[in-house]
Amino acid sequence: MDYTEQFDHPPQRTGTNSEKWDKLQHLFGTEEALPLWVADMDFAVPQPVQDALKQSAEHGVIGYSFQSDAYYEALQSWMRSKHGWEIQKDWVVFTPGVVASLNFAVHTFTEPGDRVMIQTPVYPPFYSVITGHGREVVENPLQRDEAGRYTMDFEHLERTLDSSIKMFILCSPHNPIGRVWTREELERLEELCAKHDILVVSDEIHGDLVYGEEPHIPFAMLSERARNRSIICTAPSKTFNIAGLNTSNIIIPNEELRNAFALQVNKFGTGHISQFGVVATQAAYNGGKEWLDQCLAYTRSNMEYVQQYIAEHLPEVKVWMPEATYLLWLDFSRLGMEQTDLVHFMLHEAKVALNDGRAFGTTGEGFLRMNVACSRQLLEEAMNRIHNAIAKRRQHENGELVEASSNN
Repeated sequence: MDYTEQFDHPPQRTGTNSEKWDKLQHLFGTEEALPLWVADMDFAVPQPVQDALKQSAEHGVIGYSFQSDAYYEALQSWMRSKHGWEIQKDWVVFTPGVVASLNFAVHTFTEPGDRVMIQTPVYPPFYSVITGHGREVVENPLQRDEAGRYTMDFEHLERTLDSSIKMFILCSPHNPIGRVWTREELERLEELCAKHDILVVSDEIHGDLVYGEEPHIPFAMLSERARNRSIICTAPSKTFNIAGLNTSNIIIPNEELRNAFALQVNKFGTGHISQFGVVATQAAYNGGKEWLDQCLAYTRSNMEYVQQYIAEHLPEVKVWMPEATYLLWLDFSRLGMEQTDLVHFMLHEAKVALNDGRAFGTTGEGFLRMNVACSRQLLEEAMNRIHNAIAKRRQHENGELVEASSNN
């Protein structure tokens, strides 16, 4: 099935309780901005998922549900074919989302006052899941080269890691920078964490959204030691645009860790899955590959369009082409604006809603995050708006310079 037409002309989302579209006024103070912020796609889900949901709804009974053998087989088959990872059914713990899982992990395996390391800039909830439980954030800022590519700062890691740090929350692939960590990077990180007896919780929600030759490697696949010292957070939500179904599969090979984690999940009564979550996830993993392949081609083309547009029209902006995700990390620092002014300028002058880089940490100053999982037409309109706003600002500044020069 060719999904191109659906990607070019996605469903109208206003009036559907869409956080991305219907909360612009509440969150940004304007309804005029184009929403390219929160990480969900504007695209309709794969046809097999739609069909499965319709069939379930038409049955008419929506009672308590559970994951059948067919559900686990679909998940196992996907992990095997997509990542070469053989997982066991009993390794899987269900949760209603990866962020919820990070909270459970911090609550279960650390104590108030313990230190937890993250690599910044990073997905904003990484901060709140730590501080919200009375733990201390320790940052390992990523290094950025002239081309805009980020790498792990292992020199800083070696200086900073010690036994006072109880957990390392890894973002793999990384949001917002789009890195797919190499085996060498992951192995060195694993070695350092093992040396100091640090548990690795790996958020791999974007693991299926990889573009280049470098494959995503689930952290637990690195070695027997890594398998026994890690918690792998996965979900079909970003992959197939079904985040609204609140379905995540947390893979924990170590039985002791798994039992402790599951105990906390069950204490809060969140270990159950909805009927729609069951059928959608199973249908997505069994029949969604064709849709995903085409979706990745489409979002990659959108990224290339933005990169080319910036190169031709926006010398003040820098962008590095991600290796994964449908998110672009845009550097606006050359505009010389304070971050508050930059956000206001983008919202009220360009009329485009992007994520404020400060939400990703202090290293996000001067940056905004853009979601390109939208129609090309919408993306073109957004880029034209940004270009026109910056061009107008450029002309205004040049006019002021000319006036100042003439006065001298």
